[in-house]
Amino acid sequence: MLNPLTTQGVARTSTLLRQGMSRNRIAAEVRQGSLIRPRKGWVARPAADPALLYAARHGVVLSCITQAKRSGLWVRSEKEHHFATRSASSRGRPDGILHWRTPLVPRDPDALEDSLENVLNTVAHCQQFEEAVAIWDSALNKGLVEWQTLSKLPLTGRAKDVLLASNRFADSGLESYVRTRLAWLRLRIVAQAWLHGHRVDFLIGDRLVLQVDGSQHTGAQRSSDNQHDAELALLGYEVVRVTYTQVMFDWPAVQQRIMRAIAQGRHLAA
Repeated sequence: MLNPLTTQGVARTSTLLRQGMSRNRIAAEVRQGSLIRPRKGWVARPAADPALLYAARHGVVLSCITQAKRSGLWVRSEKEHHFATRSASSRGRPDGILHWRTPLVPRDPDALEDSLENVLNTVAHCQQFEEAVAIWDSALNKGLVEWQTLSKLPLTGRAKDVLLASNRFADSGLESYVRTRLAWLRLRIVAQAWLHGHRVDFLIGDRLVLQVDGSQHTGAQRSSDNQHDAELALLGYEVVRVTYTQVMFDWPAVQQRIMRAIAQGRHLAA
């Protein structure tokens, strides 16, 4: 077993004792200042990750969108930190959101960060549906977990729905939002469709193309995309291009444009 002081800078005293570190040495290092005691039964290096120290101090693990963000997943915003209890008897009361959901994967007593499976499950039951789908998409897209692996877990309720709606090919949370919001149309919607030498964000029906510009869509990339839009128009495709701001803050207007195009049959082959 790896020494948790080496891997995460924080450890349970009982674990260090099992690994051969004596109580006298632990006490000596605490006196010297090379170790601190964030909580009874725990010690840590003073330079350890503050988030891990906080979790140890309060007897919880980092979870939900807090741990999703730490794992590099797409998270729209984190207004409060999210934690999970270690057990039903946990007395931790950190500042933020505390989750009591039974973990899908048993939590290692030494862990201060929840497993990815537990994180995703908590996200599904905590966040809005489209936000949860975006985070699950991100985990799948980054190859951190496989869809088949998630499908074998004892998922319940919202988590089952999020799994069915997730897609490993989503390049960004923005695309996940759009795909989720358009699912009610019950038309063929292909994400990252390859059309005439380029990928497009969405192909709706036969020829309605929806392009979603990220917040950094500028310069050469924008010029290239505009040229491709023109080429697609000449080939008979209807191109609708929207921005990050429109998707996130004026979705009704975006949806109306798409609905009008569909009502006029612009998604159908000529």
